[in-house]
Amino acid sequence: MHDSIAVRAGECTSTFDGNRVRAHEQRGRMIVLVKPDNTVLVHDADGYQPVAWLTRAESVAVEGDRIEARDGNQRLRVEVHEEFARGRHPTSAAGRPVGDCPECSGTLVRTSDGVSCTGCSVQFGLPGDATVLDERCECGLPLMRVERGHVFEVCIDRECESLDATVKRAFDREWTCPNCGGDLRILRRGGLLAGCENYPDCDTGFAFPSGTVVGECACGLPLFETDGGRRCLDATCSAAELEPAGGS
Repeated sequence: MHDSIAVRAGECTSTFDGNRVRAHEQRGRMIVLVKPDNTVLVHDADGYQPVAWLTRAESVAVEGDRIEARDGNQRLRVEVHEEFARGRHPTSAAGRPVGDCPECSGTLVRTSDGVSCTGCSVQFGLPGDATVLDERCECGLPLMRVERGHVFEVCIDRECESLDATVKRAFDREWTCPNCGGDLRILRRGGLLAGCENYPDCDTGFAFPSGTVVGECACGLPLFETDGGRRCLDATCSAAELEPAGGS
């Protein structure tokens, strides 16, 4: 997210209602932050915890000396009696630096949902289990490590090197549908799937797990080693050899 954060400092009264546990009215010299996602935080001089807040409010209205955020029946209202300072400042997602932006002089950082630039709108969505590596792709961007049957190291830019295409080259038609005998194709339907080639006559399909293939399940499908232990490609398979991760 690349936008600005609004800051108001002054002697204020904050009032929160709609939640009996958190309902309160407080007055003091405070700082009010309004984030781009409509999160409103009210801080005083003590500690890191805000004295009042409303996260990702449905609406935020700023009218003169009053800031009002609403979310359902919850309302946070701040009235500024004496203003010391106000301003708007650029903000971005924060994370571990992983490289330089190819479009500007900003820094690429690893965030909760991918890699984004601190200085512009460049963003690369990554799988949740991906690890960004120090090694670089030929294009100059970082590589990421992902386990999808094998351990793959591919570019974070799917336009440069597609993880889906890499997994497909490795496993397309490698396994047989347990219901009709057709080949299982690697495709994306929301997530990465191993689905029967005879669809729609056969609607067999399995979500591709995060992990590496370590053998064959008793049912004939591949057996994966995952963070949660060993499991069959078919998550509902009762024949799978289930054991803790790292077991033998």
